[in-house]
Amino acid sequence: MNNLKPETRNESPDTLGSERGVQGQRPKTLPFPFSLFPFSPSLHRQLETHNSELETRNSELSTVDRVVAEIGPDPEHVLPILQAIQQQFHYLPEPALRRICELTHIRPADIAGITTFYSAFRLRPAGRHVIRLCHGTACHVKGAEFVADAVRRHLDIPAEGDTDPDGLFTIEKVACLGCCTLAPVMQIDGVTYGHLAPDTVAASIRDFLELRACGVLEPSGTEAGRTGGLAEIRIGLGSCCVAAGSRDVFDALADAVRQLHAPAVVKRVGCVGMCHRAPLVEVALPDGTSHRYAGIRADDAPQIVRRHFPARGPVRRARVALSGALDRLLTDRTWTPVTRYGLDTRDGPVCSFLGRQKHIATEHEGQLDPLDLDEYLRHDGFAALRQCIDRADPAAVIDEINNSGLRGRGGAGFPTGLKWQIVRAAPAARRHVICNGDEGDPGAFMNRMVLESHPYRVLEGMAIAAFAVGADEGTLYIRAEYPLAVRRVREAIGRCEAAGFLGENLFRLRGRRSSAPADEGVSGKFTLRLRVVEGAGAFVCGEETALIAALEGRRGSPRLRPPYPSEHGLHGRPTLINNVETFASVPWIIRNGAAAYSALGSDGSKGTKVFALAGKVVRGGLIEVPMGMTIREIVEEIGGTPEFKAVQVGGPSGGCIPRELADTPIDYEALTAAGAIMGSGGLVVLGPDDCMVDVARYFLRFTQDQSCGKCSFCRVGTRRMLDILDRICSGKGRAGDLDRLEQLGRAVKAGSLCGLGATAPNPVLTTLRYFRSEYEAHLAGRCPAGRCRELIRYRITDDCTGCTLCAQHCPADAIERKPYEKHEIDADKCIRCGTCRSVCPAKAVVVE
Repeated sequence: MNNLKPETRNESPDTLGSERGVQGQRPKTLPFPFSLFPFSPSLHRQLETHNSELETRNSELSTVDRVVAEIGPDPEHVLPILQAIQQQFHYLPEPALRRICELTHIRPADIAGITTFYSAFRLRPAGRHVIRLCHGTACHVKGAEFVADAVRRHLDIPAEGDTDPDGLFTIEKVACLGCCTLAPVMQIDGVTYGHLAPDTVAASIRDFLELRACGVLEPSGTEAGRTGGLAEIRIGLGSCCVAAGSRDVFDALADAVRQLHAPAVVKRVGCVGMCHRAPLVEVALPDGTSHRYAGIRADDAPQIVRRHFPARGPVRRARVALSGALDRLLTDRTWTPVTRYGLDTRDGPVCSFLGRQKHIATEHEGQLDPLDLDEYLRHDGFAALRQCIDRADPAAVIDEINNSGLRGRGGAGFPTGLKWQIVRAAPAARRHVICNGDEGDPGAFMNRMVLESHPYRVLEGMAIAAFAVGADEGTLYIRAEYPLAVRRVREAIGRCEAAGFLGENLFRLRGRRSSAPADEGVSGKFTLRLRVVEGAGAFVCGEETALIAALEGRRGSPRLRPPYPSEHGLHGRPTLINNVETFASVPWIIRNGAAAYSALGSDGSKGTKVFALAGKVVRGGLIEVPMGMTIREIVEEIGGTPEFKAVQVGGPSGGCIPRELADTPIDYEALTAAGAIMGSGGLVVLGPDDCMVDVARYFLRFTQDQSCGKCSFCRVGTRRMLDILDRICSGKGRAGDLDRLEQLGRAVKAGSLCGLGATAPNPVLTTLRYFRSEYEAHLAGRCPAGRCRELIRYRITDDCTGCTLCAQHCPADAIERKPYEKHEIDADKCIRCGTCRSVCPAKAVVVE
């Protein structure tokens, strides 16, 4: 066998191929003629294995060569290189990693550090499909833990593993998928399934295998502006809408319009915000009137089209009538008038949700095709940028932002104009601008919705900022968990470059065929190039210095400040970093003036804020409201939830505000005084059945897991706090635990290096402050909310009617099916998921 090694020389190129060794060239697969060795079946198997391994290795190395050639060999390209390779193989093979080091300037130590730091990278083989299980706040409070257990049971995945025995599925825990209104959520190869329960997991996986194995493709939609006076049938195709079934509705509407020859066009639009009523369809007629329908199914599409566009001509009308009659006769679906799904904006619930909002960052919400550049131009798109370049006065732009009172819509709310001014004044030949789209807060999905629905607005805001501070390059750092946002932003950048709104000499393409105003008078001397970099699953990269480290090809560890990024940022250049919502607000301010923006909001917090309203709420979704509105107004009036226990504000860095403080205004100073922070804008409503100790433990577990480990207070302090909370939730709390938690929390806040550690104790400290009685109950061995598994048990009372629903839906087979008899729960098998309680029509299942 020694003479069969790949290194064999002097053989025909047609059989063994030329040798390629240390210079980076590869041997071909050895095509041995197995028929020459009939005497040794074992040798056949060895040769087959040998050739298979060579084929795999050659494939890996070929992929690396191609990826490096496309992306580049510099250390700052390490994240996109690794992401591209993992996308190909579902993990990072060791030969591929070695090949990267051969072809680039990236060291093996850097590869090892990065692949073990970012949670998105896998070093072990994965299944053919990846199931991402969301553990965001909204999913957690609605039972994500039980859904994850059900997935493991259904796929026979062992407790210590992550891949099923057949190698078909690999499960992956994700901090948040940004579909909080559909909680609990899981995503299989980009196909999202929401409103899951332990007993619906198997059906969702079967649906993926049968119907969605091809993945989700972006529909081409239609080019607005070419409708020729036709009506528009608008339907949102954001991530939440698609998960709710809007893609099927889109296709059904297009088919109905085509079959009926209706004078209308089916149009893809961005998020409408009313995620709780998706799929949402709006029929906009040429006379200016519009009609909305909520909760539509694909079967309803022909009725909607027929209602607004009756068939013309007696023959076509007869054909349509006959087709509808046959459909009702031959299907077993109960016919429901489409008017039942109609929405009137004057209705109380709809008016309450929409009436209090003011759209600035989300201007024209639900009306525009996210990728139709001409339509964006007809709605004042790039007018603000054109105005800035025409004036040729960057200082005046900064003054306008300063006078507006705009503060960074993420973190502590640093004044935006002041940050721009510092970057502009920093001495440097070149500057950089970064859009922080690494929305890692569980329970927040504002950035995702804005990037998916308003990509041109964000790009215009970045371009204005770059002009103001004197930058000619920019980067959008977007979570890899938001694939639709990444695709749309990249496509929007390409279309802007082709049209002259990005790239060399902006507005250079004068006289282009477009409905946009002429570009006469524009200087055309401003250059800006933008790129998209996908994050790799590190929450700490939301911190500015950690984000810069990631972009430079290093582990996302924060560093001491000063110097601040505004003076010494990416590659040592002055760098402006703002988040998505901040950039999206800038064009409106420039067009309408600082006074119009500062007239909104409260004294210290001007303008509007985009919130993700989720959790135990009737009307959840994306809202944009003036600053200063109270928590009660948002939760009760907009969200429609009069009874709630608390609101978690600001994600893992925020705090839990009790219902007694619901009149607290939403502004930076008031929230800080209450023990929370504004953060990125996640609002998760918690109900009476949510355990506040468990909520505090959930957030601390998240921040402890996401700690970069650089400073001891964050790394060790949060670990010790989490140990205490685990002990309390399991009924093993000790005297003095609560005082110890408070002491540790204050120490971690005071001694941590960056904002992650400094705010990590907030959920614990606020729940101790406002819900101390629940902690004391746990110390006594009780969970008042009936949430902590070790402290509760389920029991079926004498009210049981023997309907067997609990036994049919129990994911752990802990209930024996006994028709018309009282059922019992096997305590040893019971996983305390609550499924039996939720399906029991007699309310005979109680928690003790």
